Amino acid sequence: MLIDQIPSGWRDLLAAETASPRFAKLEAFLNDEIAAGQIIYPPRDHWFAALQAVAPQDVKVVILGQDPYHGPGEAHGLSFSVPVGIKTPPSLRNIWQEIARDLGITPPLHGNLAGWAAQGVLLLNTSLTVEADCAASHSKTGWAHFTDTLIRELAARHDGIVFMLWGAHAQKKMPLIDVSRHCILASPHPSPLSAHRGFIGNGHFSKANAWLQSIHKTPIDWAQS
Repeated sequence: MLIDQIPSGWRDLLAAETASPRFAKLEAFLNDEIAAGQIIYPPRDHWFAALQAVAPQDVKVVILGQDPYHGPGEAHGLSFSVPVGIKTPPSLRNIWQEIARDLGITPPLHGNLAGWAAQGVLLLNTSLTVEADCAASHSKTGWAHFTDTLIRELAARHDGIVFMLWGAHAQKKMPLIDVSRHCILASPHPSPLSAHRGFIGNGHFSKANAWLQSIHKTPIDWAQS
């Protein structure tokens, strides 16, 4: 069952959502797609990789993407990230460009961000699956309700999280977050279409660390990937 793939800490946080008819409908949709031979990314055992990488109580930063990469071998369950050996996508190249500008860090030769996740960065997409070669194809299947609940409950139950909301899609999640308890950093998206309209130069990575230190949390080593 789909719920069995969710780590226990997140399962408790998402209990009401996973017990809902819409979650059952989402699971049925995914099972039907697989049975029909549709190729879905990431692989099934990576659908909840972002949640498997960091427990709710350990989240320091949330970086919110839209949906997984839809090309072969690209998606592995962490937003903006690709496995080692896969060409770094344009948005991630712009993220590294801003980190280099902001912090003087030399970008790595790969695009795997698992090192961030290990430090408490929740690399979450608002949809956790996608049909091959069809961007946003699962955006209206129930994942939005699931991840909205996740963001809302995470923000309600745990204090002191930095939410990086890049682009209009991510910024629609602001009402789910109590700004008196968390730090919201908003800017244009790092995609090539918008990166130079305000993403490059936003200083989000140094700002996130300064805020974490201000509440006595260990900053993120953004060079570790």
